[in-house]
Amino acid sequence: MTGGGQPVRAGWLPAKGGVVCIGETMAALAPDPSSSLEHADELRVSVAGAESNVAMYLADLKVPAAWLSALGDDPLGRRVLAEVGAAGVDVSGVRCDPDRPTGLLLKEPTGSRTRVHYYRRDSAASAMGPDVLADDRLRSAAVLHLTGVTPALSPSCRDLVTTALTVPAAERPYVTSFDVNHRPALWPPGTAASVLRDLADLADITFVGLDEAQELWGAGLRPADVRALLPRPRLLVVKDGGDSVIAFGDEGVLTVPALVTDVVEPVGAGDAFAAGVLAGLLRGEGLERALRLGHITAVSALKVTADRGPLPDAARIERLLAWTADEWAAGSGPRG
Repeated sequence: MTGGGQPVRAGWLPAKGGVVCIGETMAALAPDPSSSLEHADELRVSVAGAESNVAMYLADLKVPAAWLSALGDDPLGRRVLAEVGAAGVDVSGVRCDPDRPTGLLLKEPTGSRTRVHYYRRDSAASAMGPDVLADDRLRSAAVLHLTGVTPALSPSCRDLVTTALTVPAAERPYVTSFDVNHRPALWPPGTAASVLRDLADLADITFVGLDEAQELWGAGLRPADVRALLPRPRLLVVKDGGDSVIAFGDEGVLTVPALVTDVVEPVGAGDAFAAGVLAGLLRGEGLERALRLGHITAVSALKVTADRGPLPDAARIERLLAWTADEWAAGSGPRG
């Protein structure tokens, strides 16, 4: 809340409703303890998916969240569904495909980085198409959240995202949110840049990392250049690594430094950040507090090897959001 009163959302946000997230979630296998896959004796099973990560963090933040996807009729699919549902996410709209498998990824730690091997071609989720948008949950949603992972999966998945982002605002009750989330391994060479730029410019809210923008659209890009490339989003949030985020919106340009924390693994931090920002906006926080909540949520992912970590308790989150600018600056800076 703001000012101790009732939440007041930005005028362009729906007055009520939760978030619907659409995208693939896979079973994930990683060496336990952390080591090379080539020499590992045991693998830890978890789930991994950008959109379900966002949905689970939203549920942690007490924002109603639903996840729409497709899974294989197999043990891994049932495990994914159970884990996402156990986090408090509405998974009743997830389809079970009897003919296609649940996607799979393998994590291979390599020093300070983690290499990912995907096995998701012809997966159940890759067969999704625009018909997913007929789900009744979208009729009462405040936000539809998508990422740049989905259009890389198949032509029908690309049609799904394109259709979702081109529905006229007057014909939908929700705003659209899009995280560029560039995964080079999923794209044929030379195809991602134009597709992701076009999609990112169609959303009402767009998240993009400065590093991925530079990789996609030009090595020398600065945040203002990214805004020039993506002029349409009502809110554009450019994440400058572990240093800060720069938001372009109705309040002008706003920069909020990231909190200092020890990084165990960066996977999932971008999803956590997006969830925090969306939760803040839907709770009626001002943009600065929403961006702070994004940073707070991201820290929980940075501290663990899994895609999702435990959040601070609600009182601790509120204290961090209430910090003065000087207090926030003292707790922020480049991440080590």
